[in-house]
Amino acid sequence: MYFLGFLYAQNNTKRSIKERLMKLLPCSAAKTSSPAIQNSVEDELEMATVRHRPEALELLEAQSKFTKKELQILYRGFKNECPSGVVNEETFKEIYSQFFPQGDSTTYAHFLFNAFDTDHNGAVSFEDFIKGLSILLRGTVQEKLNWAFNLYDINKDGYITKEEMLDIMKAIYDMMGKCTYPVLKEDAPRQHVETFFQKMDKNKDGVVTIDEFIESCQKDENIMRSMQLFENVI
Repeated sequence: MYFLGFLYAQNNTKRSIKERLMKLLPCSAAKTSSPAIQNSVEDELEMATVRHRPEALELLEAQSKFTKKELQILYRGFKNECPSGVVNEETFKEIYSQFFPQGDSTTYAHFLFNAFDTDHNGAVSFEDFIKGLSILLRGTVQEKLNWAFNLYDINKDGYITKEEMLDIMKAIYDMMGKCTYPVLKEDAPRQHVETFFQKMDKNKDGVVTIDEFIESCQKDENIMRSMQLFENVI
């Protein structure tokens, strides 16, 4: 199952994952012709970061699995790309579309944005992004599966319906485009969902709970293997 299509859909290697994350959040200052000048600019930006939010960074260090140094670098890149300090949904979609030019990532980016926007205020702050990134890259299997469940639980009622799973799956297939091999059939998303939903809905009540979701995923070797791709790519 493609929990996070932006990481799994093309080349499933640690290198490609890191490249995509760095493309989404470039962690570098503006390039200059002189290495000495560039280093000076980077140092100034990093110090500005430390001065800007030292308490927030220390709090994020405690709440995430990143070091203070890593957070400083990530924040520098975030502010460089997002001077306002937040990313709205349209900007998120524009950035995300660069990963999948062969398909339409708009709908999946919408679902992904909502998963990062934990306080549902229509914007992803640096804190929102770091908390999600920390789970995806360095969280436990349980934490990653909880995050994935939240992605699929579109209306956030604590259950995944077949319709919600189908909406996510269609969005992933749209994002991957028609350049896949072998070529996907038009009804592939629905068939995929029927198979997984039947396997996950243990008590056949028409919804998948968090416990059913986690239990089914932990028994799937492919999913467990995929989870290892996230570890320590930054």
